[in-house]
Amino acid sequence: MSKKSVYVSLAATFAAVVLPGSAQAQQGATANLAGAYRCQPEPSPCLWPTMSIAQTGNTIELKNDKGVVADGKVTSPITISGNPPWNAIGVVLPDHSIQWSNGTKWRKQ
Repeated sequence: MSKKSVYVSLAATFAAVVLPGSAQAQQGATANLAGAYRCQPEPSPCLWPTMSIAQTGNTIELKNDKGVVADGKVTSPITISGNPPWNAIGVVLPDHSIQWSNGTKWRKQ
């Protein structure tokens, strides 16, 4: 099994097992993810120290500090997906940080 598959499985398991109360509390609501973020390496190193998210409804735009942009989508009240170059699934944690399937964590500033 590839390392990426392990992270995706871990993120999905985490969302299903640890956060069921959060999903029920926000059922039908779209997470507000817009803002600036700082990357924390957990366990993978960060390629970019700062990022931002712009959001319109369930559509998001991820942008790193080098100006690289990727489209994405809010897929549930606690999950998001990022298209290339991120190619990752994120779990929105109760503290509004995002744990990505690529092994990094973005903390909202």
